[in-house]
Amino acid sequence: MPDDSVQDHAHTAEATVRTTSTPVPELDIIVPAYNEAARIGATLDALCGTLSRTGTRARVLVVDNASVDDTVDQVVRSRGSHLIPIEVVNCRAQGKGAAVRAGIRRADAPFVAYLDADQSTPPQALITGLMLLKHGWDAVIGSRRALGGVYLVPQAPLRRAGSRAFNLAASRIVGQVSDTQCGLKMFRTEAIKPVFAASQIDGFAFDVELLARARDAGLRVMELPVSWTDSPGSTFSPVRDGLTAFRELSRVRRVLRSEVAPA
Repeated sequence: MPDDSVQDHAHTAEATVRTTSTPVPELDIIVPAYNEAARIGATLDALCGTLSRTGTRARVLVVDNASVDDTVDQVVRSRGSHLIPIEVVNCRAQGKGAAVRAGIRRADAPFVAYLDADQSTPPQALITGLMLLKHGWDAVIGSRRALGGVYLVPQAPLRRAGSRAFNLAASRIVGQVSDTQCGLKMFRTEAIKPVFAASQIDGFAFDVELLARARDAGLRVMELPVSWTDSPGSTFSPVRDGLTAFRELSRVRRVLRSEVAPA
């Protein structure tokens, strides 16, 4: 006859393991980071605080994009401060597109998102986006220009003019998308992984290629109005980086056209 006390102890131990183990995440959140030591700590505090308060089962994947400052050290220090798991993914290839792809390869939750490390969009938007994905959308993209979107801090005139010109040019590739460059985008992981696997652009215009490929794949995309803040400390230069972005748009067109099968 088995000892009842031993069985009871085994059941108790099993229950303890189940209740104290980390819940399986329903959402993986990718945060690409290049030399973000000054901002990444506050970003993770705000992000994990929102996820914890709302009871969202999530994991944060900070992709270190070959930083040369203390970005990784700041992330490691943040790990013990939150209930939300935080992992570091290394990506030596330069460019936000390369960093996000590295995070996507690691992601295995049913839903995946990426957002910028500068807190330009509030973490609460993730909760709304996750609800929309659960209701059947394949992709939810943050938009500052959709009805209800708000610029909490106005952009400088030169950057605003460049942004509008870029969006007009990008619309010829992606169609009716009011804002391709907002830093928040969310997806059903199963639907978006093949799209990312085919993508090639590493720089500023990688979002445009991604959205064009998502459209061609028949994904259902919804724009989510967000409140956006032009975060201080941005390294984006409207002249230098703007010209590079327009050159990348031309490359996106060439890449997509080269994949069109001849009639």
